[in-house]
Amino acid sequence: MGWFIFSEVMFFAAFFGALFYARVLSVPWLGDLEQKLLWPDFSAQWPTAGPYASDPFSPMGAWGIPAFNTLLLLSSGVTVTWAHWALKANNRGQLILGLVLTIALGFTFLGFQAYEYIHAYSELNLKLTSGIYGSTFFMLTGFHGFHVTMGAIMLTVILFRCIAGHFKPDHHFAFEAVSWYWHFVDVVWLLLFVLVYWL
Repeated sequence: MGWFIFSEVMFFAAFFGALFYARVLSVPWLGDLEQKLLWPDFSAQWPTAGPYASDPFSPMGAWGIPAFNTLLLLSSGVTVTWAHWALKANNRGQLILGLVLTIALGFTFLGFQAYEYIHAYSELNLKLTSGIYGSTFFMLTGFHGFHVTMGAIMLTVILFRCIAGHFKPDHHFAFEAVSWYWHFVDVVWLLLFVLVYWL
């Protein structure tokens, strides 16, 4: 599981690297004096769709749904940790309640993410085709949403296994592995919130 999470870290590192390259290197280069001969009207400020973009869009703000989703995922990290402590203490009631809350928070996050995408597409004119900003925004948040979906499904399977009594306080690696994955998803979202939405 450690190697799997490491591979996922590298997966997101590549996408964050693309975002860094676009924001810090490519966009300023396109605004250099030499490039002004090719694109005299291009403003090299992030967020941008690029020099060929003719369809204006509004960037997604950090406050509102993204900040609320951050609160949801951070809370889910607390509830899955609470469930883990309950499992170690052999407290099945708190274990099941903690997992149910974690799963509910995860699926609530996904619901707000879907609403945010609808808002971006219909009201902000922000689409996957909105140049480099649109492609990096939807690539990073979309793959993160996919990972939240997979994590919530894995947690649901673990919940059913907990109800069936498959885990003991000293024997529950499957639970720990899924909780590691869930914490990884939380950390990636924090990076997304800061680097994609906020800055």
